[in-house]
Amino acid sequence: MKRILAQLAVTVGLVLPPTESRAAELIMFERPGCVWCARFDAEIAPIYARTEESQAAPLRRVDLNSPLPADLAGIDPGVFTPTFVVVKEGREIGRIRGYPGDTFFFGLLDRILSDTGSKPGRT
Repeated sequence: MKRILAQLAVTVGLVLPPTESRAAELIMFERPGCVWCARFDAEIAPIYARTEESQAAPLRRVDLNSPLPADLAGIDPGVFTPTFVVVKEGREIGRIRGYPGDTFFFGLLDRILSDTGSKPGRT
């Protein structure tokens, strides 16, 4: 009986989603034709997935011409594009309005991630 209960517990643990806190996400709200979004795409997008910041907050892009995903219903995307919002456990932790260039972008993002306890280099 104990063996069956142990197997059941393992099976349930594999099937149910984890209840521990989810990692932070960097949401990029964008629109087609946005010049600053294109600059971000040229300067940051090609390398972001290989950065420590990406390990702490993977990039997720949201087109403002489409309906907002249900899990972002409580997040105001703002009017300017791009707007970057760090979200953790469904809550906004911080945001960067516009794209300030690569050096300032990473500095601002690092400050936000430090405030969340998701400092780059550790998750």
